[in-house]
Amino acid sequence: MDNFFQFFIDNRDFIYLIILSIFLGIEVISNVPAILHTPLMSGANAIHGVVIIGAIIVMGHADSNNTLAMILGFIAVLLGTLNVVGGFVVTDRMLEMFKKKDKK
Repeated sequence: MDNFFQFFIDNRDFIYLIILSIFLGIEVISNVPAILHTPLMSGANAIHGVVIIGAIIVMGHADSNNTLAMILGFIAVLLGTLNVVGGFVVTDRMLEMFKKKDKK
């Protein structure tokens, strides 16, 4: 328990920054109009392709004998890919709603 308190004392500035960022993020997102929420979120998901690049770089630098690092890196690449693909799918479905329908 002493280790936890020592960690908190040593890193309290960073912990306060994270807590402030959480409250700021909640405030910003709650004030986004509903009509803009889906396009912003799908765009943000597509931008998160950086996660895939980062996971690939980390896996490349990991020791090949470290199975845990390889498994976590693979999971990060997989989840990042799903996030990016989901962002593009949501954006595509949203744009389909605004296309004019052909009359037959």
